[in-house]
Amino acid sequence: MGTQKPRILPWLISQLNQGQLEGVAWLDEGHTRFRIPWKHGLRQDAQQEDFGIFQAWAEASGAYTPGKDKPDLPTWKRNFRSALNRKEALRLAEDHSKDPHDPHKIYEFVTSGVGDFPEPDTSLDLSGRYSTSDTHEDSLDKLLSGMDLASDAGPPSLTLALEQPPQLSLSPSVDAPASCPNLGVRENPLKQLLANDDEWEFQVTVFYRGCQVFQQTVCSPGGLRLVGSEAEDGTLAGQPVRLPDPAASLTDRGVADYVRRVLSCLGGGLALWRAGQWLWAQRLGHCHVYWAMGEELIPDSGHKPDGEVPKDREGGVFDLGPFIEDLIAFIEGSRRSPRYTLWFCMGQSWPQDEPWVKRLVMVKVVPMCLRALVDMARDGGASSLENTVDLHISNSHPLSLTSDQYKACLRDLVEDMDF
Repeated sequence: MGTQKPRILPWLISQLNQGQLEGVAWLDEGHTRFRIPWKHGLRQDAQQEDFGIFQAWAEASGAYTPGKDKPDLPTWKRNFRSALNRKEALRLAEDHSKDPHDPHKIYEFVTSGVGDFPEPDTSLDLSGRYSTSDTHEDSLDKLLSGMDLASDAGPPSLTLALEQPPQLSLSPSVDAPASCPNLGVRENPLKQLLANDDEWEFQVTVFYRGCQVFQQTVCSPGGLRLVGSEAEDGTLAGQPVRLPDPAASLTDRGVADYVRRVLSCLGGGLALWRAGQWLWAQRLGHCHVYWAMGEELIPDSGHKPDGEVPKDREGGVFDLGPFIEDLIAFIEGSRRSPRYTLWFCMGQSWPQDEPWVKRLVMVKVVPMCLRALVDMARDGGASSLENTVDLHISNSHPLSLTSDQYKACLRDLVEDMDF
């Protein structure tokens, strides 16, 4: 007979009363407030005991069996947080997860206290796990099992054709719950857009003296390389994207010759790829390349570039963490929509004091999944809570999210940057 997982709140109260897990403790005599250690998995001082509560819940809920399953600290942490977030009797009172010395969170019961939650029957079955169950969680897990959401194996590649942008639609919110959608052990649906380590889609647009001469959407496991010659090094990583011959689009032969000279100096190309929460760039030729964040229509040419792409080593050009935080602020109406478009100026200094259309070669790169996230925020009416956004990813079933739910999923991404 299969073992059913325990209810999270009685189980958690039992752990607090036992006081055997590092940093997990009651904070008041009435047992209404408690603390949970919340150290980021990428911190250099992170130890196994910092994740004791998350591993304990993974074992109790049947998601992890020591000696059989591979340890997965980010998933344990995410599942524990998701289980707490969907409990109306509990709220996050204080978030000190960014504290450099003692990262933790303080939760608070909003009912009369722990007396409302009886201690679980801690009798063990043959497998050594609790035998109590949560009917609501079990039925929800059955419902989610029929949805085509992301799995640990990773989602199929996201296809965002230029002529067919993501299918995002608005509809009035009817009986929509105010909390984040209960994903249980399933992945955050937004993570399907971001966490696939193998493939990101980039829309590449090339301009010669301000005239668009090329556009292509590239999806490659190793990123991409902007090259100027067919005789490029096939041993280098990343899909080569060849910039077109200027003679086919420029009537001024002098300008075309200068552009051709820039392309000939690209060598192995300008490499761009994603690793972790960063986009990285590196130039593999002699041609200097400057970069800056800008709008999709035009780059910001009125100030200095954000940097020069380094040679023979990688340099970070985009950090996903601040982008997600800025997107949450945009939804809440406290700031403008975040930028996600990268502009590169090749072979010349950044157009700081003159129009960008005077530059010989400018390349715009748009990460399509970031565009989709901003489009969802805009279609959701930013700070409006009366609308829902329907998220369609690849061939999955649509998932409707209210603005509050969308923000909750985004906040999950901020905390799960170790993906």
